[in-house]
Amino acid sequence: MTQLLAGKKAIVLGVANKRSIAWAITRALAGAGARMALTFQGPRLEDNVRKLAKDLDDPLILPCDVSEDSQIEECFRRLGEEFGSLDILVHSIAFARREELDGEFLATSREGYQIAQDISSYSLTALARAATPLLEKEGGAILALTYLGSGKVIPNYNVMGVAKAALESSIRYLASDLGKRNIRINGISAGPINTLSARGISGFTKMLELIREKAPLHRNTEPAEVGDAALFLCSHLARGITGEILHVDSGYHIMGM
Repeated sequence: MTQLLAGKKAIVLGVANKRSIAWAITRALAGAGARMALTFQGPRLEDNVRKLAKDLDDPLILPCDVSEDSQIEECFRRLGEEFGSLDILVHSIAFARREELDGEFLATSREGYQIAQDISSYSLTALARAATPLLEKEGGAILALTYLGSGKVIPNYNVMGVAKAALESSIRYLASDLGKRNIRINGISAGPINTLSARGISGFTKMLELIREKAPLHRNTEPAEVGDAALFLCSHLARGITGEILHVDSGYHIMGM
């Protein structure tokens, strides 16, 4: 399985640091032989991404602020010039204002709601549209990251849960549109992982303890487990799967109490 993606080209959006889920997925895809492209938003994240990319073989590093259509278009124009075609796109992007992730969902501001939906959900559709001309050349796969809070109430997840619900619905609608173009799209619902963004959720440490207590496997999710699942969904082994959400959460989502 080492060269499962030999000759394939992939872009991962959302790498922030070595603990990010996006980086675990990047390592899994690159380890299977894919040539990688990574994106960054702003100078601060650019430095982090370039340092991490030193561990990759001939990576392409591109700016891409997913809230700006012009940057998305330019990113994929340059990607097309360099790669010619694309096989894999990974969307690991989510954002909500910190104040929206505390207290009651009832207090969500209009602007905070719009920001969370734009960055965390709509960006998948915008990226898929821009990537389609490259992905449909040889058939490709799109993958997005979601979470249990899309369908269950998670304390302090609030507006992000609503955005993830929209993201998962988008995956299904996009699967219908993209299938005739020989492009698959799926999602991974990962269990809580101790990433920089996750630590912004109030009560996150208690959440990890609860998972270890209640999940069938009685342990928390490791980034590498998500990376391996992503490798499967982005490879020809999952060629008959689209529009699905795969849970990688030690089985926690099946539990009622």
